[in-house]
Amino acid sequence: MTPEVANLMSDAEEEIGRIGSIPVRNLWLLMLYASDLFRDIEKAKVAVEDNPDDIPDLVAEILCRRVERRIRRNLSYGYQSREAVLGRVRGRIDQLNTERRRLLDRGKVACRFDELTIDTTRNCFVRAALEEISKVVRRRSLAHRCRSLAASLKRMGVIGERPNRSEVSMDRFGRLDADDKPMLAAAHLAFNIALPTEATGAKQLSLPDREITWIRKLYEKGIAGFYDVVLSKSGWRVDAGKTMSWQIERKTLGIDKILPTMRTDIILDHSDAGRRIVIDTKFNSVVKRGWYREETLRSGYLYQIYAYLRSQEGKGDPLAQNASGLLLHPSVGYMVNEAVVIQNHEIRFATVDLGSSAREIREQLLQVLAFPPEYYFTESRLENKTGKDSL
Repeated sequence: MTPEVANLMSDAEEEIGRIGSIPVRNLWLLMLYASDLFRDIEKAKVAVEDNPDDIPDLVAEILCRRVERRIRRNLSYGYQSREAVLGRVRGRIDQLNTERRRLLDRGKVACRFDELTIDTTRNCFVRAALEEISKVVRRRSLAHRCRSLAASLKRMGVIGERPNRSEVSMDRFGRLDADDKPMLAAAHLAFNIALPTEATGAKQLSLPDREITWIRKLYEKGIAGFYDVVLSKSGWRVDAGKTMSWQIERKTLGIDKILPTMRTDIILDHSDAGRRIVIDTKFNSVVKRGWYREETLRSGYLYQIYAYLRSQEGKGDPLAQNASGLLLHPSVGYMVNEAVVIQNHEIRFATVDLGSSAREIREQLLQVLAFPPEYYFTESRLENKTGKDSL
């Protein structure tokens, strides 16, 4: 790489910004992997890893297309609870307010009723997403398109305040409004991508070490979403957040209240190949300072993945007999990819460099799933490691 190219890449990273030491473009990539849109993009053969800086434009384009499609087919309506003073009874009478304000003397009545409206929580969320994503897209024409669609929704009557995510998550889809799901998925991703950086701006966001829960969940969902989309077409089955059961022979009455459950982050199964990989994502350093050495693996994580693997043996599941475990940590600027076989189970400790390019991140996620057999030292080769034998 020439110095000129390196300077251009550095300038581009400064323009886009970072959160902590992670380029925002790579957080965009994780958000895309974690979303339902990634499956459609992968089917369309769009290599987002080639141009990660274009992810906001890609998401905005998808959101605009789906909003335009819903407008052509009419936006879905919904019922909204209202309270109003009317000249006739509508819905239920609010007797307390009617008597307190002596409305009957003026020929009025306070009512509570449900009104069919286009100004629903769902449509308000989509309009707000268009407004937010327009601030981060690179193409001016696309930003104008987002703002125009948001203005069109306002003219149609979608004028409510932006709802929060909990309100949107409570929204339920019926048979007639199932077409809203792709539009809402794009709106969710648009809101995620429109996050600020540590650079000076109008918005603020805590650093990852102060907002560790948010970025830990993003990392976990992003890894699970990537493997689900990329590996499922090769015969792999991907389960995220699967609960494992203990092989309990006897128990006391109160143990169920205090016995911890085993809930894995990701399980990859390939029946034809006879492989199972149990993945646990950890958003911290893969090693720490030890008592008697500079670096050591975190013993608690090793015990955890060991319990995941050994506790499932003898249950009649052939994939559990030689399942492997993977502790997958993020890193910036360095790589770790080491493994050990304990009682017929391979346990690997690996990192994904979130400071590298998007294409390299994709390759790293695939490479950590397979070591060649010659990677391991046998006992005899370990003994001769300093002698004639070498890798």
